[in-house]
Amino acid sequence: MSELISNFHFIRPIALLLIPIAFGIWWFWQRSTDPLLGWRNQIEPELLAAMTVGNSTADRAPARWVLITWLLTSILIAGPTWKLEPSPFVDNATPLMILLKADNDMLQPDPAPSRMERAYLKIADLAEARAGQPLGLIAYAGSAHLVLPPTRDTQIVASMAMEVSPEMMPVAGDRLDLAISEALRVLSEDEQGASLLVVADAVDTPPDLLTAMKKESSVAIQFLSINSPDSSQNNSVNRAAAAVNGTVEQIDIEGNDITAIVRRAAKTRNSRPGEQGGQWKESGYWLIPLLGLLMLMSFRRETTEEQTA
Repeated sequence: MSELISNFHFIRPIALLLIPIAFGIWWFWQRSTDPLLGWRNQIEPELLAAMTVGNSTADRAPARWVLITWLLTSILIAGPTWKLEPSPFVDNATPLMILLKADNDMLQPDPAPSRMERAYLKIADLAEARAGQPLGLIAYAGSAHLVLPPTRDTQIVASMAMEVSPEMMPVAGDRLDLAISEALRVLSEDEQGASLLVVADAVDTPPDLLTAMKKESSVAIQFLSINSPDSSQNNSVNRAAAAVNGTVEQIDIEGNDITAIVRRAAKTRNSRPGEQGGQWKESGYWLIPLLGLLMLMSFRRETTEEQTA
């Protein structure tokens, strides 16, 4: 709401000069069409009101509707707006960086065949669901390493993920904070903003380290928990997600987890103002139905006396 108020303005503010003009025309019209104009200068208002028949207020109601219609039309012409048009030259697909845990714990056979194998399969599903949309990969354990920066060739990301294993990691452990730091470094060179997806069975990184990393950026973080639903290790994933204001998806054989992750990633857009179009979006068209209704109300209904005359 605050953004709407701060951005609200008129595209053609000079058209607002039509408002006092409309008042002037309406006032002149009212005087020129007043059937009692000649008597008002000769008879006291109270006496004139007692001598006239009919409800002058009701008779003038249609004219007031005409005035309101003119005023709203002036506002419509002025072009009220509060947001920019999306630029046709900006790609709406935002990069998603996968942070794949590659510690020895990922070799556990629960769920079968192993947590690492399940992670490979889920990344392959994600690559297929985001075909043509930027996808990157970072492998981490006690250290973090860039495997691929965001690329539209998502299949190569899935292929490279299958090459990641605990044996190739130089330091054992769980330093998700280093993986987030590396992802932010890579994404700082990207002009579109992005989101992160942590694929892990557990998170042993102290929550305060994760909170400190989150403060450096507003990038959204999702978690895919590679564990059985009843595993106690899911608690550590939930705590990590809470530390970075992230969301958690439990691994699902039906694929609902990937569907939810792709949907959230599509909604994420940490764009800068320059990424939108340079033209403000016309919003005055919302007044058109109201103008039509007011025009109908301005028509004067004939009274019984007029119909029988």
